[in-house]
Amino acid sequence: MSRRRSESELEAEFSEVVREHQAMVYSIGLHLLRDAALAEELAQDVFLKLFENRGAFESREHVKNWLRRVVVQRAIDYARRARLRPRSGLESAPEPAAPAYEFDILASGHVELLVARLPERARQMVVLRYQEDLEPAEIAELLGLSVGAVKSTLHRSLVWLRTRMERAGVTK
Repeated sequence: MSRRRSESELEAEFSEVVREHQAMVYSIGLHLLRDAALAEELAQDVFLKLFENRGAFESREHVKNWLRRVVVQRAIDYARRARLRPRSGLESAPEPAAPAYEFDILASGHVELLVARLPERARQMVVLRYQEDLEPAEIAELLGLSVGAVKSTLHRSLVWLRTRMERAGVTK
């Protein structure tokens, strides 16, 4: 039987979760929306919703999965509202401090431009698979699709990206 946590304990846990996951939430939003200001607004919305539900989570992993799901869903809503179109590149606003990662293929200039040209759903899948390192089954669950649909969309997207990169002479 677990004891009920006090409000101050819940607030301390919330602050720790925000510090731990703010870069991930912002980064997913930025890659999906391609607008730094909207990504910041999206992150604030997501963390506000988390704060409102701060006592309802079973574990840290549950919180992380919930954050991913909500940021993707909210990004879809924001994109529909703003009717975003692919742009020539991401704004040059710095991202919040994040742990050092190995090379991020999505952050390299040419690939970033190509990924931005993918249809919205395909772009979401590519970002979740190759930036967030989610498995196709996890992406399918997040987006409410079959694993087969995710795999085929990823395959078609990678073929399209590879072809464009080869034409531009970007491949190794």
